[in-house]
Amino acid sequence: MGASSSTAQTVSNEQREVESLVASTGAMPMLLNTFSKLKDPQTNTVSLQSLQQYFYLNYKNTDCEAPSSIPISFPVLLDHLGASVVDLFYITEKKEGISWVEFLRGYLKCCGRMPASLALNLLLKVFSTTCAKAGLPLKLEFESIDDVDCKIGGSLLAADVVMLLWVCWTMLWDSKTSTSLKGKGNLCLPDVSHLVLSAVISCVEDVSGLNLWDCDISALDVQIPAGKFLSWALTTVPCLTGCFTQFVHARLQSSASLEQDKSEPSTSSLGEISPREACNAYLLTLGRAWAISLNLRGTPSAEILKPYLPSDDIGAFENLLYRSSLNGRGLNRFWSNIEGYHGPLLLLVLATSGDAHEDSTGDRKWIIGALTQQGFENRDLFYGSSGSLYAICPVFHAFSPLGKDKNFVYSHLHPTSRVYEPHPKPVGIAFGGTIGNERIFIDEDFARITVRHHAGDKTYKHGSLFPSQGFLPVEASILEVEVWGLGGKTAKEVQTSYKRREELFIEQRRKVDLKTFASWEDSPEKMMMDMMSDPNVVRREDR
Repeated sequence: MGASSSTAQTVSNEQREVESLVASTGAMPMLLNTFSKLKDPQTNTVSLQSLQQYFYLNYKNTDCEAPSSIPISFPVLLDHLGASVVDLFYITEKKEGISWVEFLRGYLKCCGRMPASLALNLLLKVFSTTCAKAGLPLKLEFESIDDVDCKIGGSLLAADVVMLLWVCWTMLWDSKTSTSLKGKGNLCLPDVSHLVLSAVISCVEDVSGLNLWDCDISALDVQIPAGKFLSWALTTVPCLTGCFTQFVHARLQSSASLEQDKSEPSTSSLGEISPREACNAYLLTLGRAWAISLNLRGTPSAEILKPYLPSDDIGAFENLLYRSSLNGRGLNRFWSNIEGYHGPLLLLVLATSGDAHEDSTGDRKWIIGALTQQGFENRDLFYGSSGSLYAICPVFHAFSPLGKDKNFVYSHLHPTSRVYEPHPKPVGIAFGGTIGNERIFIDEDFARITVRHHAGDKTYKHGSLFPSQGFLPVEASILEVEVWGLGGKTAKEVQTSYKRREELFIEQRRKVDLKTFASWEDSPEKMMMDMMSDPNVVRREDR
């Protein structure tokens, strides 16, 4: 396999051990194909320059969904990312190039199984090395250059966090567009202000003078300690390191096809709507979707980013099941759109402390979200197996289950039977807490939302859902409600089949069999006239 090393027994043992580790990741066939494509037939090695070329990032069209401009230093940073990856992980002892064992070892350093803290250290080391190559100042300090699992000191500025997040998004974008025909030469950066403010609040001790509702991130002069930033990243955005591993794997996989890499990038757009336009059209913008996806794994993580990643599929926004401004307000309208969907659902609420019917720019608007792992059910009790709450705007925080209680979701409509209830249950949607003391409660008209302190909630982790929440219940006006289905194509197909059956049943109930009333004696008109003339007469049973 790869470069022959059978002349030395120690090297052979090393090769066998490295190949065994790579085989456990499932990437051995891909790496064999890539190495055979990139290697020099004479030296049986891959040159550093050749490998750097295939890790090189170059996007001609770069845009951002936020109104702020992209710093000039960001494209320079991307120009040096490929060289930094090769210099850090693909170390060679030979001048002619990287041998097969060194090629495998470099892949393991980037994409091998490792603890989350170690993977985050790797990511910060890549970012620090890239900044150094680009000539950008960075105050991160590493105890050892060679040791990956070393302590990291120093601090980060808010602008540094923005650049780090944008680099991670670019790597994720590149890995997702490697097989797509659309948007190959385009790059749209998300608005990450809510993530940066989350890091600032969690890591900086004195933020009393910070205006979270109207904050210019580029002008924010605060020092974020590296140690506290690591803790924040591990708890708030635990999947951030996956952007780097997916980038390395996708680049090596696409390198196996030299024709694909040499082709000119396409300049086509996303198709339905651009992220900048979606920023004004939907609550789930690119930046908010990515922030939530950094807490998810599997199908929900991919589905929530589907509208904003270039894809050759049609209908990227079909995951939007309900939008109050489009489908109508109220629990009944909501129910008619989400009923039959059995999969993860994300509910977003835009609320304001002012009047919902007044367009006042002075009102403090905030967005919160709730993720449930199954569809909504009409019950008068809490239910659910898992879920999460999110403070999304202006500051992002994720509140996963505590494990003490299971009051994840409450969704109750008006009972169909008119039976007297001495203690009627509240009609609406709720998350966390207990009945009558819910952490989040949305009324049946979707006009008001009540958010209570976390003290009475034993289901979700503690924390404020919006800045300056306080201890007293907060009642706010709802401006918009969105529900996104994250169960994938299967869940959507099941809901479509369910709706078709319901429409068929309704249509069948509306039909009247005219053959039954073929004569005047059997007609409904005669039956009504007879009942009005003598209602007490004994009649035959209804058919």
